[in-house]
Amino acid sequence: MELTYVATCLFGLEKLLGEEIDALGYRRIDTMDGRVTFTGDAAAIVRTNIGLRFAERVYISLGSFRAETFEQLFEGTRALPWENWIGARDAFPVKGHAIKSKLFSLPDCQSIVKKAVVERLKSVYRLGWFEESSVLYQIEFFIFKDVATLMIDTSGTPLHKRGYRTEANGAPLRETLAAALAAIARPREDVLFWDPMCGSGTIAIEAAMQMANIAPGLHRPFAAEKFPQIAPALWRDARAEAEAAIRADSAFEAYASDIDPAAVQLTKDNCRRAGVTKWVKAFERDARQIKTGGRRGTVVCNPPYGERLMTMQEAETLYREMGRHFATLDAWQIYVLTSHEGFERLYGRRADKVRKLYNGMIPCSYYQFFKPKDDRGGKSFGDRPNRSFDGRNGHSDKQGKPFGGKKQWEKK
Repeated sequence: MELTYVATCLFGLEKLLGEEIDALGYRRIDTMDGRVTFTGDAAAIVRTNIGLRFAERVYISLGSFRAETFEQLFEGTRALPWENWIGARDAFPVKGHAIKSKLFSLPDCQSIVKKAVVERLKSVYRLGWFEESSVLYQIEFFIFKDVATLMIDTSGTPLHKRGYRTEANGAPLRETLAAALAAIARPREDVLFWDPMCGSGTIAIEAAMQMANIAPGLHRPFAAEKFPQIAPALWRDARAEAEAAIRADSAFEAYASDIDPAAVQLTKDNCRRAGVTKWVKAFERDARQIKTGGRRGTVVCNPPYGERLMTMQEAETLYREMGRHFATLDAWQIYVLTSHEGFERLYGRRADKVRKLYNGMIPCSYYQFFKPKDDRGGKSFGDRPNRSFDGRNGHSDKQGKPFGGKKQWEKK
């Protein structure tokens, strides 16, 4: 039986999410900001939850219809086959969102949807009251431009919570965004991957998981595991398939360094839980003192923005010093995520490419420097006004420690 699914993601990750849905063999039918709709069989619930790196949740879509009035919302919801999933004793709470629609009161929409589902199930089960004591089916509505889509959440806990990061620092980077930063930087086995401001190590860990082909959801539970419609054998088989696909012999190597010893220890603990200690080396080092050692390399980092961590003046000083020192790293490629619109000017070089990414409500851009400076005509920003890029992104993955000082660092 073919079903329709909706996978949600952070704004800016739709293309990456769509490509991995394609790779799993499912057919995309629509893409919009923050979500990709696709079709697949019942096993898609299992394989996408375990295997998608860039998705926040996977939903079963029961159907879509026009809803400019509460009556249309009620009738459209009641017409959907809720009994195919929700049993007589199952729980079915409702939540949702409405954007650019005539129906904007979320409490009223929740009430209407709940009432409509109850009326539908009453007619099927011949009950006047539902105890909602068994399996949880979280219903979610999404009303966009007066079109309502009604869904059931199969993920439960958001998919960015892989399970390896039981503790985080003051401003953790979401795992799905870290995975995107790593993927865009194109990690390779013959190129050292280095996050010199690693915080809790999320970027390096996600890069290693990609290169070792470790499924992000391999070791965590999902809401749909309790759905009787999904045979337990599907979950067993999918996890066995994912285990067998791990590339334990990958020659990939990543460094995760930070000036804060507590961040380094946290990174080591997270690496151990993620099963990537073979590929990620965590140690103390000032970001302004890293050296190439004659190797090819890629730097990917998410420095403090001057908002939650560091003052703005401290962050701007850091960006200037990063620009001066990173220019000494031969032909290494540099990837930097920040919300500061003047980053290029402070860094002293115009990026080869800038990508808008979103996480939370902080606007950020992903600055990519992958061409040797000489090949770009030696162009630098100097004191010229910077370009600005709109976008939203999340929080720095860094500890709020000052960069610099005379402390001697030893690789661990």
